[in-house]
Amino acid sequence: MHKQLLMLATLVVSMVSMPAWADLALATAKNCMACHAPDKKLVGPAYKDVAAKYIGDKTAVEKLATKIQKGGAGVWGPVPMPANTQVSDADAKKLAAWVLTIK
Repeated sequence: MHKQLLMLATLVVSMVSMPAWADLALATAKNCMACHAPDKKLVGPAYKDVAAKYIGDKTAVEKLATKIQKGGAGVWGPVPMPANTQVSDADAKKLAAWVLTIK
């Protein structure tokens, strides 16, 4: 019985953390991690700083998805974010939603 509970707990933990890893994998696959990190500034801002900036903004997913695909400039300093036209609308929204969860 104890072993079954342990296995169930392990399964629940892996299911809870799976979306975060899946979106990290997507960010890595789309080359986002070349310029961004979850908790520190690289070329671009840390994802936690992006999430903090847009907290409470109900349109943040759409805004960020557009920036992911079309790029932008001037929001986080002089280095522009290049367009990422290889990122689909669905993936851009998934990435944006994930970024907004990072603390």
